[in-house]
Amino acid sequence: MIHSGNLTHKTHYEILDVKEDASFEEIRACYRTAILNFHPDKMQITCETSKANESGCRFLEVQRAWEILGDSKSRALYDNDLQSMRQDSATAEDIRLEDLSIEDAGDVFELFYDCRCGDYFIIDSSELADMGYPLMKNGSEFFLQTPKSLPPVSVVLPCGSCSLKVRLLINADSKLQTALSN
Repeated sequence: MIHSGNLTHKTHYEILDVKEDASFEEIRACYRTAILNFHPDKMQITCETSKANESGCRFLEVQRAWEILGDSKSRALYDNDLQSMRQDSATAEDIRLEDLSIEDAGDVFELFYDCRCGDYFIIDSSELADMGYPLMKNGSEFFLQTPKSLPPVSVVLPCGSCSLKVRLLINADSKLQTALSN
């Protein structure tokens, strides 16, 4: 994942669901599978408009990822950029899910951690779900509904105002037993 501002972006490798050290043939095979799965002509007419739009966006993401990773020169440049972005991700501290506060933001729940500048480090429940860690609510308590087989992950969260970043450590055993903030 690549972080810019408060947004999290998938890498081209994640879009094609391929390892970063994959061969050209492996990338091409994953591209062909993905492009067939998300091609607009393959979508059924009965699809919801939002689902069809999402699939069209996914199709374009797959196309763009292939344009970069399918060419050895552009892939090398991309890999260098990706590496330098990861090195720029020096963090102020490591935090756990249990350290976050929760706020209801309508369709999603925002999990936030106070920054020393007065602003916040924020991740929302939809971003967690995209990583395979859906946030569930039971009364006033929250927990992650994940299979034990998922590996632990870490996400670098930038502050909304300053240049500080924290690393959020998440594993399948993480529990968030905090009442909803008002």
